[in-house]
Amino acid sequence: MVNRARPTVSAGVADDVVQEAVMGVSGPIRVVVAKPGLDGHDRGAKVIARALRDAGMEVIYTGLHQTPEQVVDTAIQEDADGIGLSILSGAHMTLCARVIELLKERDAADIKVFCGGIIPDDDIAELKRIGVADIFTPGTPTRDVVAWVEANLRAAG
Repeated sequence: MVNRARPTVSAGVADDVVQEAVMGVSGPIRVVVAKPGLDGHDRGAKVIARALRDAGMEVIYTGLHQTPEQVVDTAIQEDADGIGLSILSGAHMTLCARVIELLKERDAADIKVFCGGIIPDDDIAELKRIGVADIFTPGTPTRDVVAWVEANLRAAG
């Protein structure tokens, strides 16, 4: 994957802590938040996108009804450190597997995938086995998602 120059976050004295938390040597953490498949409920995805943005990350929200190919294309074009998939439709096994597969095919397996939504406990181990870095189920505090992204995507950037 070609690495491009990233913009810096301008910060005042009060924002120094946020800037230090999300800035690597190449810029802020970049996350694509996506709603793959036919699921039309995007409130959770927008809440996570806003929480990540408010923490100083660059967030690219793809909108509803994206194909795995569109999600991966966006992540590669945007030089994303991670992809957050929001899935409430029950198609998480198929959609996550396809995104992971496409990232590998396109030599972009360094882009970490995390997932949120209605994910049965029985499916979590299999999702992790196929390469989903972490899964956030309903009720997960946004600060926990932000902390995970800060801790796990910084090294990818």
